[in-house]
Amino acid sequence: MTTQKFLNQIKLESTEQDYTRYLSQLVFKKNSSNEQLSVFEVPNKYIAKYINTRFIDTIKKTILKIINISTEVEIRIIGERKQSKTQIKKNQEDEVQKTNSILNASYTFDSFIVGSSNQMAYNAALAVAKKGAMQFNPFFIYGGTGLGKTHLIQAIGNYCIDDGKKVIYVTSEQFMNDFTFSIKNNTMHHFRDKYRSCDVLLIDDVQFFSNKEQTQEEFFHTFNELHSANKQIIMTSDRLPSQIPSLVDRLKTRFEWGLIADVQIPGLETKIAIVKKKSELNGFILDNDVINFIATSLDSSIREIEGVIIKINASSSLLGQSINLEFVKNLLKDHIKDKKENIKLPDIINVVASELNIKPSDLKSTKRTANVVNARRVTIYLARELTLNSMQDIAKYLGMKDYSSVSKNITKANELIEKDDNFKLIIDNIKSKIINKE
Repeated sequence: MTTQKFLNQIKLESTEQDYTRYLSQLVFKKNSSNEQLSVFEVPNKYIAKYINTRFIDTIKKTILKIINISTEVEIRIIGERKQSKTQIKKNQEDEVQKTNSILNASYTFDSFIVGSSNQMAYNAALAVAKKGAMQFNPFFIYGGTGLGKTHLIQAIGNYCIDDGKKVIYVTSEQFMNDFTFSIKNNTMHHFRDKYRSCDVLLIDDVQFFSNKEQTQEEFFHTFNELHSANKQIIMTSDRLPSQIPSLVDRLKTRFEWGLIADVQIPGLETKIAIVKKKSELNGFILDNDVINFIATSLDSSIREIEGVIIKINASSSLLGQSINLEFVKNLLKDHIKDKKENIKLPDIINVVASELNIKPSDLKSTKRTANVVNARRVTIYLARELTLNSMQDIAKYLGMKDYSSVSKNITKANELIEKDDNFKLIIDNIKSKIINKE
């Protein structure tokens, strides 16, 4: 069996979209000596995962038709080397430690999307992972909910485990629960052995140490012990150490000894990259129009984006439908409706005026200069797109005679979005800012 013969046949067994996106990338390598196993290669792990999840039976059926033999199928990644028994054993041991440390194996540096909003935090995290306490100790990451702090801290943990280090990852709540349990059961020696014998200690959400005096006292001594032994300490929080209420000064001071880096709200380009990467990690590839719709319709929380990607993938599988723009819009309509209810016309006017450098009052005036006409068109389009207001409501608010002018502006805006990349970029950027307003 040759690759071409296989591809010619599987093209008949699958949809055009599935063949073009995934199955056409299969390269047949060999059958085992007893012809019980057929081995294929694909370009990357995302394609491999998707094919393993959805197309193994189709591949087996295709092979049976070609060589009249039923075989098992193995999908490998191009260039992937067969591992030695020693390496396999080490990987198994690493996975056990990752499980014990409650680390998410998918949280790696490779799967983290880097943009201007998190570049420094990413670079610092990578440096800490590679050089340990010689670089920055402690390393403190802060930022809003769902922006990637946990991903970065666990990426460090996964990297260090692969490097043979003993890693402990806990949330501040888990640390407090362990501490409380140890006091009640008179097992503090076990607690201290656990937290002070590691090479790398990762503590997520340290802001919850607030008002916990005994826990702060114990963590203070744990911190000192590890730091004195040149063991790496990494923490995350939703705010700077100095802004954590009821945190004792000596802990605030120690948290500031090393490097503090923040993760900020990602811009539109970064959000688009996140949507694309998260879909690939879940084993499917989205069209650009679907990616742009998701990126501009959702908040900047990476967790929200992940949740939506999982929902799209699950719904597509359960309903047996291909993923296109219409499918995604229908799937997310209630989700987006809730957001529309929170967006008001003044919000849109203020953002458009600020972004296009005109006065908000100009948008409700009769001015016909080119920049005002363009800004008014953007306002009308986004008002209809992002709010529950009717065309009559929009016309009345902007001081226009009737809704026919609103309709004409929406039609013109849609034409420009199709033909003018610059206009589309303006729409997408302003839309993202309105949706993600603080």
